[in-house]
Amino acid sequence: MAGAAPRVRYLAGFCCPLGGLAAGKPRVLCHEAEVFLSTGSELVYVYDQEGGLLTAAFRFPDQVWHLELLAPRRLLYALCARRGLYCLSLDHPGRSRSTSQDDRDSEDGDQPSPVIPVDPDACILPDAALCAFTLLDSVLVTLVQGPARWKMQLFEQPCPGEDPRPGGQIGEVELSSYTPPAGVPGKPAAPHFLPVLCSVSPSGSRVPHDLLGGSGGFTLEDALFGLLFGADATLLQSPVVLCGLPDGQLCCVILKALVTSRSAPGDPNALVKILHHLEEPVIFIGALKTEPQAAEAAENFLPDEDVHCDCLVAFGHHGRMLAIKASWDESGKLVPELREYCLPGPVLCAACGGGGRVYHSTPSDLCVVDLSRGSTPLGPEQPEEGPGGLPPMLCPASLNICSVVSLSASPRTHEGGTKLLALSAKGRLMTCSLDLDSEMPGPARMTTESAGQKIKELLSGIGNISESTTWSRLQTQDVLMATCVLENSSSFSLDQGWTLCIQVLTSSCALDLDSACSAITYTIPVDQLGPGARREVTLPLGPGENGGLDLPVTVSCTLFYSLREVVGGALAPSDSEDPFLDECPSDVLPEQEGVCLPLSRHTVDMLQCLRFPGLAPPHTRAPSPLGPTRDPVATFLETCREPGSQPAGPASLRAEYLPPSVASIKVSAELLRAALKDGHSGVPLCCATLQWLLAENAAVDVVRARALSSIQGVAPDGANVHLIVREVAMTDLCPAGPIQAVEIQVESSSLADICRAHHAVVGRMQTMVTEQATQGSSAPDLRVQYLRQIHANHETLLREVQTLRDRLCTEDEASSCATAQRLLQVYRQLRHPSLILL
Repeated sequence: MAGAAPRVRYLAGFCCPLGGLAAGKPRVLCHEAEVFLSTGSELVYVYDQEGGLLTAAFRFPDQVWHLELLAPRRLLYALCARRGLYCLSLDHPGRSRSTSQDDRDSEDGDQPSPVIPVDPDACILPDAALCAFTLLDSVLVTLVQGPARWKMQLFEQPCPGEDPRPGGQIGEVELSSYTPPAGVPGKPAAPHFLPVLCSVSPSGSRVPHDLLGGSGGFTLEDALFGLLFGADATLLQSPVVLCGLPDGQLCCVILKALVTSRSAPGDPNALVKILHHLEEPVIFIGALKTEPQAAEAAENFLPDEDVHCDCLVAFGHHGRMLAIKASWDESGKLVPELREYCLPGPVLCAACGGGGRVYHSTPSDLCVVDLSRGSTPLGPEQPEEGPGGLPPMLCPASLNICSVVSLSASPRTHEGGTKLLALSAKGRLMTCSLDLDSEMPGPARMTTESAGQKIKELLSGIGNISESTTWSRLQTQDVLMATCVLENSSSFSLDQGWTLCIQVLTSSCALDLDSACSAITYTIPVDQLGPGARREVTLPLGPGENGGLDLPVTVSCTLFYSLREVVGGALAPSDSEDPFLDECPSDVLPEQEGVCLPLSRHTVDMLQCLRFPGLAPPHTRAPSPLGPTRDPVATFLETCREPGSQPAGPASLRAEYLPPSVASIKVSAELLRAALKDGHSGVPLCCATLQWLLAENAAVDVVRARALSSIQGVAPDGANVHLIVREVAMTDLCPAGPIQAVEIQVESSSLADICRAHHAVVGRMQTMVTEQATQGSSAPDLRVQYLRQIHANHETLLREVQTLRDRLCTEDEASSCATAQRLLQVYRQLRHPSLILL
């Protein structure tokens, strides 16, 4: 993959808002020489690649959220926001006119002629709550945003030549519940992340490939299809609809089972199967060939041939990628192999290409990963080769193209490469031809690409250090400060053209899926940083304008080198007309041609932000934390209360009358000793564990000096958080006798703070277990039946959580109080597991 060198050709430019196109709504479809494009506005364009002409522009009554093409019938379907589903015939006589290149380049609001207003009669399914759809030959599948649940509906598709309006509804099922975004009463608010629908068919299905889901469907090999969707879908030879939801769920519905359920009613929830949960908004679902021999053959298929994919992939918005394929285990049994990968994010769009490759775009780069590496032949006749499957890790290769918001991958080109069709955030349509199998010949003169590669090699000696965070008092408010140190360990100086970019991303955008993801980016020019020199930058992490500190906070450091500023005219013009390297949005990196080098990514969580006023000596005791900025009315009322009376604020009432919430996690004492043996010899295990948990806290030296095994701290919002580490014995797990363990318990009157602290503890445990798993240690013999019972109990609690959450969406205020109390009790049980990390 090192030889991945794109040849980029600029096709056309389209009008876009001042801040650029937002990801999620733009769409690019390609059929033969025609390109169908939506920028997320009310316009849909048709572009002819052979003639280089914009042949038509259709104006819809509102924003277009999704496009699908039913190529054999020459029908283009468009989902119009808050309006419904529209269907356009591409043989409309109004498309005979065309425009010239000069007309296309206008940057003002006047769109090139001809702009064809879409007739209201073209709306074949009016529905203001419609958020997604996909097509099959005889079925239209839609996803509707209900008051508290997503609803999937099936409609009959008319025969070719008939009115394109769908027939009667033939099926309906409700999916997962969700929290609807705030909007105007009576008018549903647009979700920030749209759900994703696509259709899947088994290889034995008689549905032609070009009719399967229009442009949004694919065919899976029988082995993977049966493992994912079960015997019912395989025996019925039924297409399946995959649905990726904004809450991260990836679920499926067997269409024929949904249709027959109307005549034989049963449990509607049994029709919906949850395949996986990405825990972040699903923005893409696709499939591809990964087996080496099959992938090579798939790259040479004809456009009208059916391709049977052997791997299903899904992308989350924050960079989490799921891959599923059928593999042979060590006993020769066919099993589904599922792997999650963490790739750079946020992901704007993605596409599956030939050769087992998947492409995904971020604000700073377009990357490609290879899923075919690590695969072995799919068959039990060679068990000595071990289980075939997916690579254990993926290394994204950069294509040096940034801010692509919509992507489409075409089959293998005549020259033996892959062709991508991309739309950038600035409204530029371009093609990118890739030859990932051979090294590209180097140019005689230095181009942007070769200069960038050379600079990346020189940057290997530059490092970044993220210090432990500290609290400082600015005026009347405590502020959490972070210190970042840039160290030049190379043998050359960093002079003009270097910029350090530090991005601070709070967890609010990750917790509130319907809110726009925002970040603060600091740009610091780096001048005259010689070999061995260091540059220190201190910046605030919070609290924010609302007075709160959303944890965890992610701090990302990137070094940017401006080629345009330093080299200027010395760079030779590249073959691609180079329209991309100036497209980094201004809120991420300077808007100049250059090279980006990610230095570090550091997460600041609750354990790093706790303060311990009681640990300071009396003569140097730090002032008590101020917490968020107080309401002046509350401050006045507190000054008026009688001496000796208790404050009546919500936090005080909660601390006085409600029992503290508790969360715990148990870890094998043997596992902890192995992980903490370096640097903690001679220290009691409980004390060493607490020191390890608070290693990035400013008070860790005092904790170490006093050999503490429990400590009470103060969260950023002023609530108390109590950490207790103690040794326990697990008597029911192992038949050979009790297992010595360490229990880490977190107590707090604030449910939000205990969640943040528990999340921080679990994160450290996950890292430790992953590191120790590579040492080859084995777990003791366990009572399997006891573990199964614990697992069944947890599954019961999780189902009760789902039921209670659904009930809260429909009950009135009086009834919801008891439901909320029971939900809190169940959450407390889930945070007290009877399991142990071994």
